[in-house]
Amino acid sequence: MRAVLIVNPNATSTTPAGRDLLAHALESRVKLTVEHTDHRGHAIEIASAAARDGVDVLIVHGGDGTVNEVVNGVLGDCGRRPDAAAAPAVAVVPGGSANVFARALGISPDPIVATNQLVDLLGDYRRGAQWRRIGLMDCGERWAVFTAGMGVDGDVVAAVEAQRAKGRKVTAARYIRVAVREVLASARREPQLTLHLPDSEPITGVHFAFVSNASPWTYANTRPVWTNPDTTFETGLGVFATTSMNVWANLRLVRQMVSRKPRIAAKHLIRNDDVSTVTVTSTTPVACQIDGDYAGLRETMTFTAVRDALSIVAPPAKAL
Repeated sequence: MRAVLIVNPNATSTTPAGRDLLAHALESRVKLTVEHTDHRGHAIEIASAAARDGVDVLIVHGGDGTVNEVVNGVLGDCGRRPDAAAAPAVAVVPGGSANVFARALGISPDPIVATNQLVDLLGDYRRGAQWRRIGLMDCGERWAVFTAGMGVDGDVVAAVEAQRAKGRKVTAARYIRVAVREVLASARREPQLTLHLPDSEPITGVHFAFVSNASPWTYANTRPVWTNPDTTFETGLGVFATTSMNVWANLRLVRQMVSRKPRIAAKHLIRNDDVSTVTVTSTTPVACQIDGDYAGLRETMTFTAVRDALSIVAPPAKAL
Protein backbone atom coordinates (compact mmCIF):
# COMPACT_ATOMS: atom_id res chain seq x y z
CA MET A 1 0.00 0.00 0.00
CA ARG A 2 1.47 3.35 -1.06
CA ALA A 3 0.85 6.40 1.10
CA VAL A 4 1.90 10.04 1.15
CA LEU A 5 2.12 11.84 4.49
CA ILE A 6 1.34 15.54 3.95
CA VAL A 7 2.59 17.64 6.86
CA ASN A 8 1.87 21.29 7.55
CA PRO A 9 4.89 22.16 9.74
CA ASN A 10 3.29 25.50 10.69
CA ALA A 11 0.10 23.95 12.08
CA THR A 12 -0.64 24.78 15.70
CA SER A 13 0.11 21.47 17.38
CA THR A 14 2.62 19.79 15.06
CA THR A 15 6.15 19.23 16.34
CA PRO A 16 9.27 17.74 14.71
CA ALA A 17 9.28 14.90 17.27
CA GLY A 18 5.61 14.16 16.66
CA ARG A 19 6.11 14.15 12.90
CA ASP A 20 9.03 11.73 13.19
CA LEU A 21 7.04 9.43 15.47
CA LEU A 22 4.11 9.44 13.05
CA ALA A 23 6.30 8.66 10.04
CA HIS A 24 8.09 5.87 11.89
CA ALA A 25 4.80 4.28 12.99
CA LEU A 26 3.34 4.45 9.47
CA GLU A 27 6.37 2.88 7.83
CA SER A 28 5.42 -0.41 9.48
CA ARG A 29 2.12 -0.45 7.53
CA VAL A 30 2.68 1.36 4.23
CA LYS A 31 5.29 2.37 1.68
CA LEU A 32 5.58 5.97 2.80
CA THR A 33 6.60 9.25 1.18
CA VAL A 34 6.66 12.42 3.32
CA GLU A 35 5.86 15.86 1.88
CA HIS A 36 5.91 19.19 3.77
CA THR A 37 3.79 22.15 2.72
CA ASP A 38 5.46 25.54 2.45
CA HIS A 39 2.76 27.85 1.06
CA ARG A 40 -1.00 28.22 0.90
CA GLY A 41 -2.46 25.83 -1.65
CA HIS A 42 0.61 23.58 -1.59
CA ALA A 43 -1.36 20.64 -0.13
CA ILE A 44 -3.73 20.86 -3.12
CA GLU A 45 -0.77 20.50 -5.46
CA ILE A 46 0.74 17.58 -3.53
CA ALA A 47 -2.59 15.73 -3.25
CA SER A 48 -3.43 16.24 -6.91
CA ALA A 49 -0.06 14.87 -8.01
CA ALA A 50 -0.36 11.90 -5.65
CA ALA A 51 -3.85 11.09 -6.94
CA ARG A 52 -2.61 11.12 -10.54
CA ASP A 53 0.25 8.84 -9.48
CA GLY A 54 -2.16 6.24 -8.10
CA VAL A 55 -1.26 6.56 -4.42
CA ASP A 56 -3.60 4.56 -2.17
CA VAL A 57 -3.79 6.80 0.91
CA LEU A 58 -3.10 10.46 1.64
CA ILE A 59 -2.41 11.08 5.33
CA VAL A 60 -2.83 14.67 6.52
CA HIS A 61 -0.97 15.94 9.58
CA GLY A 62 -2.23 19.46 10.03
CA GLY A 63 -5.36 21.44 10.75
CA ASP A 64 -8.74 21.68 9.06
CA GLY A 65 -7.41 24.04 6.39
CA THR A 66 -4.80 21.50 5.29
CA VAL A 67 -7.43 18.75 5.25
CA ASN A 68 -9.62 20.91 3.00
CA GLU A 69 -6.74 21.48 0.58
CA VAL A 70 -5.95 17.76 0.38
CA VAL A 71 -9.58 16.87 -0.31
CA ASN A 72 -9.77 19.51 -3.03
CA GLY A 73 -6.54 18.20 -4.52
CA VAL A 74 -7.92 14.66 -4.58
CA LEU A 75 -11.34 15.51 -6.03
CA GLY A 76 -10.55 18.45 -8.29
CA ASP A 77 -13.17 20.90 -9.50
CA CYS A 78 -16.68 20.94 -8.11
CA GLY A 79 -19.61 20.35 -10.44
CA ARG A 80 -18.74 16.76 -11.34
CA ARG A 81 -19.60 13.88 -9.08
CA PRO A 82 -16.48 12.14 -7.76
CA ASP A 83 -15.80 8.40 -7.87
CA ALA A 84 -14.65 7.66 -4.32
CA ALA A 85 -13.52 4.17 -5.28
CA ALA A 86 -11.11 5.53 -7.90
CA ALA A 87 -9.52 8.23 -5.71
CA PRO A 88 -7.05 7.85 -2.83
CA ALA A 89 -8.48 7.49 0.64
CA VAL A 90 -7.77 10.35 3.05
CA ALA A 91 -6.61 9.91 6.65
CA VAL A 92 -6.09 12.60 9.29
CA VAL A 93 -3.75 12.90 12.26
CA PRO A 94 -4.80 16.19 13.87
CA GLY A 95 -2.24 18.96 14.04
CA GLY A 96 -4.32 22.15 14.15
CA SER A 97 -6.09 24.09 16.87
CA ALA A 98 -9.71 22.92 16.54
CA ASN A 99 -9.42 19.79 14.33
CA VAL A 100 -13.20 19.77 13.83
CA PHE A 101 -13.21 17.37 10.89
CA ALA A 102 -11.09 14.71 12.57
CA ARG A 103 -13.04 14.86 15.81
CA ALA A 104 -16.36 14.60 13.97
CA LEU A 105 -15.02 11.40 12.39
CA GLY A 106 -14.24 9.89 15.79
CA ILE A 107 -10.49 10.52 15.58
CA SER A 108 -8.75 11.58 18.78
CA PRO A 109 -7.48 15.19 18.90
CA ASP A 110 -4.31 13.83 20.56
CA PRO A 111 -1.82 13.19 17.72
CA ILE A 112 -0.24 10.18 19.46
CA VAL A 113 -3.59 8.50 20.12
CA ALA A 114 -4.71 9.37 16.57
CA THR A 115 -1.52 7.78 15.19
CA ASN A 116 -2.31 4.54 17.00
CA GLN A 117 -5.89 4.67 15.68
CA LEU A 118 -4.60 5.14 12.14
CA VAL A 119 -2.10 2.27 12.37
CA ASP A 120 -4.87 -0.05 13.59
CA LEU A 121 -7.25 1.07 10.81
CA LEU A 122 -4.60 0.54 8.15
CA GLY A 123 -4.02 -2.93 9.55
CA ASP A 124 -7.76 -3.64 9.38
CA TYR A 125 -7.77 -2.62 5.71
CA ARG A 126 -4.91 -4.97 4.91
CA ARG A 127 -7.02 -7.73 6.48
CA GLY A 128 -9.96 -6.98 4.18
CA ALA A 129 -11.88 -4.11 5.80
CA GLN A 130 -13.34 -1.37 3.59
CA TRP A 131 -12.72 2.36 3.81
CA ARG A 132 -15.52 4.47 5.21
CA ARG A 133 -17.35 6.64 2.64
CA ILE A 134 -18.56 10.12 3.60
CA GLY A 135 -20.54 12.87 1.92
CA LEU A 136 -19.09 16.31 1.21
CA MET A 137 -20.39 19.79 0.45
CA ASP A 138 -20.07 21.21 -3.05
CA CYS A 139 -19.67 24.98 -2.60
CA GLY A 140 -19.41 25.71 -6.30
CA GLU A 141 -15.88 27.06 -6.15
CA ARG A 142 -14.41 24.37 -3.88
CA TRP A 143 -15.31 21.39 -1.74
CA ALA A 144 -16.04 21.76 1.97
CA VAL A 145 -15.61 18.85 4.34
CA PHE A 146 -17.56 20.10 7.36
CA THR A 147 -18.76 23.72 7.30
CA ALA A 148 -19.31 26.94 5.39
CA GLY A 149 -20.99 30.20 6.25
CA MET A 150 -21.98 33.67 5.10
CA GLY A 151 -22.25 36.77 7.25
CA VAL A 152 -20.87 37.04 10.76
CA ASP A 153 -19.27 33.57 10.49
CA GLY A 154 -17.13 34.81 7.60
CA ASP A 155 -16.40 38.07 9.44
CA VAL A 156 -15.03 36.13 12.42
CA VAL A 157 -12.78 33.95 10.27
CA ALA A 158 -11.49 36.99 8.34
CA ALA A 159 -10.69 38.82 11.59
CA VAL A 160 -8.90 35.80 13.09
CA GLU A 161 -6.87 35.30 9.91
CA ALA A 162 -5.84 38.96 10.04
CA GLN A 163 -4.58 38.46 13.60
CA ARG A 164 -2.79 35.25 12.59
CA ALA A 165 -1.03 37.21 9.81
CA LYS A 166 0.31 39.53 12.52
CA GLY A 167 1.89 36.57 14.28
CA ARG A 168 -0.73 36.09 16.98
CA LYS A 169 -1.47 32.54 18.06
CA VAL A 170 -4.92 31.21 17.20
CA THR A 171 -6.68 29.83 20.28
CA ALA A 172 -10.26 29.04 21.25
CA ALA A 173 -10.23 32.09 23.55
CA ARG A 174 -9.17 34.36 20.69
CA TYR A 175 -11.93 32.97 18.47
CA ILE A 176 -14.50 33.59 21.21
CA ARG A 177 -13.33 37.18 21.77
CA VAL A 178 -13.43 37.92 18.05
CA ALA A 179 -16.82 36.23 17.68
CA VAL A 180 -18.37 38.31 20.47
CA ARG A 181 -17.02 41.51 18.91
CA GLU A 182 -18.27 40.63 15.43
CA VAL A 183 -21.71 39.53 16.66
CA LEU A 184 -22.18 42.79 18.55
CA ALA A 185 -21.09 44.76 15.49
CA SER A 186 -23.46 42.84 13.20
CA ALA A 187 -26.38 43.43 15.59
CA ARG A 188 -26.39 47.07 14.46
CA ARG A 189 -26.69 46.17 10.76
CA GLU A 190 -29.81 45.53 8.74
CA PRO A 191 -30.20 41.89 7.65
CA GLN A 192 -28.77 41.36 4.16
CA LEU A 193 -29.30 37.66 3.42
CA THR A 194 -32.05 35.62 1.81
CA LEU A 195 -32.24 31.86 2.28
CA HIS A 196 -33.44 29.64 -0.56
CA LEU A 197 -34.39 26.12 0.55
CA PRO A 198 -35.87 23.34 -1.62
CA ASP A 199 -39.67 23.44 -2.00
CA SER A 200 -39.95 26.61 0.11
CA GLU A 201 -40.51 30.29 -0.44
CA PRO A 202 -37.35 32.42 -0.03
CA ILE A 203 -36.76 33.55 3.55
CA THR A 204 -35.68 37.18 3.73
CA GLY A 205 -34.34 39.20 6.65
CA VAL A 206 -31.59 36.69 7.51
CA HIS A 207 -28.56 38.02 9.42
CA PHE A 208 -26.20 35.07 8.97
CA ALA A 209 -26.29 31.49 7.70
CA PHE A 210 -24.19 28.48 8.68
CA VAL A 211 -24.20 25.36 6.50
CA SER A 212 -22.84 22.12 7.96
CA ASN A 213 -21.81 18.74 6.64
CA ALA A 214 -21.40 17.14 10.08
CA SER A 215 -21.81 17.76 13.80
CA PRO A 216 -20.69 19.43 15.95
CA TRP A 217 -20.20 22.75 14.17
CA THR A 218 -16.96 23.52 16.04
CA TYR A 219 -15.25 23.11 19.40
CA ALA A 220 -14.47 25.56 22.21
CA ASN A 221 -11.40 23.73 23.52
CA THR A 222 -12.87 20.35 24.49
CA ARG A 223 -16.53 21.43 24.47
CA PRO A 224 -18.51 20.78 21.28
CA VAL A 225 -20.62 23.62 19.86
CA TRP A 226 -23.75 22.36 18.10
CA THR A 227 -25.84 23.96 15.37
CA ASN A 228 -27.39 20.92 13.69
CA PRO A 229 -27.06 17.88 15.98
CA ASP A 230 -28.66 15.43 13.54
CA THR A 231 -26.50 16.38 10.55
CA THR A 232 -23.82 13.76 9.80
CA PHE A 233 -21.46 12.81 7.00
CA GLU A 234 -24.15 10.36 5.90
CA THR A 235 -27.08 12.83 5.73
CA GLY A 236 -27.79 15.95 3.73
CA LEU A 237 -26.61 19.38 4.85
CA GLY A 238 -27.53 21.23 8.02
CA VAL A 239 -28.77 24.83 7.80
CA PHE A 240 -28.67 27.22 10.76
CA ALA A 241 -29.71 30.85 10.23
CA THR A 242 -31.25 33.65 12.27
CA THR A 243 -33.69 36.47 11.52
CA SER A 244 -32.84 38.47 14.64
CA MET A 245 -29.66 39.72 16.31
CA ASN A 246 -31.33 40.42 19.64
CA VAL A 247 -28.55 39.90 22.18
CA TRP A 248 -30.66 38.16 24.83
CA ALA A 249 -32.37 35.84 22.36
CA ASN A 250 -29.03 34.83 20.91
CA LEU A 251 -27.43 34.33 24.33
CA ARG A 252 -30.18 31.81 25.07
CA LEU A 253 -29.42 30.17 21.73
CA VAL A 254 -25.70 29.99 22.54
CA ARG A 255 -26.47 28.26 25.84
CA GLN A 256 -28.37 25.61 23.89
CA MET A 257 -25.51 25.26 21.39
CA VAL A 258 -22.95 24.42 24.10
CA SER A 259 -25.27 22.19 26.13
CA ARG A 260 -24.22 18.59 26.70
CA LYS A 261 -27.66 17.52 25.46
CA PRO A 262 -28.42 20.13 22.80
CA ARG A 263 -32.09 20.92 22.11
CA ILE A 264 -31.76 23.85 19.75
CA ALA A 265 -34.87 25.89 18.97
CA ALA A 266 -35.86 29.55 18.90
CA LYS A 267 -38.50 31.70 17.21
CA HIS A 268 -35.87 33.59 15.23
CA LEU A 269 -33.96 30.42 14.21
CA ILE A 270 -34.24 28.70 10.82
CA ARG A 271 -32.86 25.19 11.18
CA ASN A 272 -32.96 22.04 9.07
CA ASP A 273 -30.59 19.12 9.65
CA ASP A 274 -30.98 17.33 6.31
CA VAL A 275 -31.35 19.35 3.09
CA SER A 276 -30.05 18.46 -0.36
CA THR A 277 -29.08 22.01 -1.32
CA VAL A 278 -29.33 25.59 -0.09
CA THR A 279 -28.60 28.92 -1.76
CA VAL A 280 -27.79 32.08 0.20
CA THR A 281 -28.02 35.46 -1.54
CA SER A 282 -27.12 38.91 -0.25
CA THR A 283 -28.06 42.47 -1.14
CA THR A 284 -24.38 43.43 -0.86
CA PRO A 285 -21.16 41.37 -0.80
CA VAL A 286 -20.67 39.68 2.60
CA ALA A 287 -17.87 37.63 4.10
CA CYS A 288 -17.84 33.88 3.40
CA GLN A 289 -15.84 31.09 5.03
CA ILE A 290 -15.27 27.50 3.94
CA ASP A 291 -13.92 25.00 6.48
CA GLY A 292 -12.63 27.81 8.66
CA ASP A 293 -10.74 29.60 5.86
CA TYR A 294 -11.81 33.03 4.64
CA ALA A 295 -13.17 32.78 1.09
CA GLY A 296 -13.68 36.50 0.42
CA LEU A 297 -16.83 38.55 -0.19
CA ARG A 298 -19.76 36.94 -1.98
CA GLU A 299 -23.26 37.99 -3.05
CA THR A 300 -24.48 34.45 -3.65
CA MET A 301 -23.38 30.94 -2.71
CA THR A 302 -24.99 27.56 -3.38
CA PHE A 303 -24.15 24.59 -1.18
CA THR A 304 -25.02 21.06 -2.34
CA ALA A 305 -24.78 17.74 -0.51
CA VAL A 306 -22.84 15.06 -2.40
CA ARG A 307 -23.23 11.59 -0.88
CA ASP A 308 -20.40 9.02 -0.75
CA ALA A 309 -17.94 11.48 -2.25
CA LEU A 310 -14.75 10.49 -0.42
CA SER A 311 -13.11 7.42 1.09
CA ILE A 312 -11.85 8.08 4.61
CA VAL A 313 -9.62 6.11 6.97
CA ALA A 314 -11.72 6.52 10.11
CA PRO A 315 -13.85 4.50 12.54
CA PRO A 316 -17.20 3.33 11.10
CA ALA A 317 -20.09 5.73 11.54
CA LYS A 318 -22.04 3.24 13.65
CA ALA A 319 -19.18 3.11 16.18
CA LEU A 320 -19.27 6.85 16.91
